[in-house]
Formats: sequence, structure tokens, C-alpha cells
Amino acid sequence: MASALLEVSGLAKRYGDTPVFAGAELRVAPGEFVAILGESGVGKSTLLNCIAGLDTVDAGSVRIAGTEITTLPEPQQAVFRRDHLGFVFQAFHVLPHLSVAHNVGLPLLLQRRPDDARVQALLGAVGLSGLGPRLPQTLSGGQLQRVAIARALVHRPQLILADEPTGNLDPATAERVMDLLSAQVREQGAACVLVTHSRMAAARADRVLTLTASGMQV
Repeated sequence: MASALLEVSGLAKRYGDTPVFAGAELRVAPGEFVAILGESGVGKSTLLNCIAGLDTVDAGSVRIAGTEITTLPEPQQAVFRRDHLGFVFQAFHVLPHLSVAHNVGLPLLLQRRPDDARVQALLGAVGLSGLGPRLPQTLSGGQLQRVAIARALVHRPQLILADEPTGNLDPATAERVMDLLSAQVREQGAACVLVTHSRMAAARADRVLTLTASGMQV
């Protein structure tokens, strides 16, 4: 494998006395698309949150683009996420008082490089052309999912972390979104880690792993 963009070593997470997962190991190279399968409740979302530094870990380390993020202070973690990561949240996490276009363009605004053309191109790519002025509360769940995906990709992140990105989408739209994620990996040289219970979505990845309480398996 080429030099890893993401290196997860011995990662473990507990809630109280209850282990979520332990001994998670993962290496992902630039330009690689990895899917992690697992049943609901096995800790897939928690794993992504730990990789992104959104949740603390009980053991192990996460290194992204050569930076050990598990030991960074939270302000530095936030800056690192802003500059290097694109996160597709299962619960969308759009800002209700901002328009669709402003939600999508927020990562670029935070980086002080607004680009309306890029925002509009991503809205078109996810099938939301013309909906930029709308507020999130006027959209369906499937449309909000696509807003979240466009926002995660708009700033061309090095690492994309996607939590059930097709869970609220019809099959045709899901296929379109998977095409977009694959293109971002292939054309931009990004790495993508997708967690899902959908074997159809996982089949689009270069590698498929299974998450269990004891770690990950090929």
C-alpha cells in the first residue's frame, strides 16, 4: 500500500463499563475508498467520531496526514478538521437559519476562500440545482442528506468520513451519491472511509471491513 493518509492503531472506546470496540486497526492510502460494515449499534458512528477527533478515545491513536490528532488540544483539532476533513453526518447537522447554499459553502467560508461557483457545482452534482436559496426546514430528509454530502465535499478535503450517506436516499439517488464520492477519491486523490450497513453501498469501495466489538476484520 502507498504511504497511508489515515493510520488508526489500537483504537478502543468505552462508555462507562461497556466496551464499544477495541483494537481497531486501519490504514487508508490517498485515493483509496474503504467501507466498514456493521450492524446498528456496533459503534460505526462512534468509530468515525473518534477518527475525526469529535469523540475521545480510551486507547490507541489516530494519525491523519502525518498529524497525531488524538493528542491535539480541541482548538487545534477543530482547525485540523476544518482544513483536512469532510464529514457526512448521519443526522445531517445543517444550520437551520442558513440557506442551503450557505450551508454547503460554510467550509469554504471558514477557510476564507468563498467560491459560489463551486457551491453551485456541488448542488448540481447532488441533484439540488435551484434549491440554494431554500432553508433546510423546507427540504425532505433525502434532500438534507444531499446537502450534508455537498458540504462535506465542497472544500476538496484530503479525508472524507461518511456516516451512512445513502441511508435516506432512494436507490437512483444513492447510486448518484456513490458516484460522486468515488469521483472525489479518484479525481482529487482523497481518501474516503464510509460506514454503513448497506452491502450495496459497501460494494463500491476498494476494500470492505467489518466492525465488531473486538475490532475490524477483512
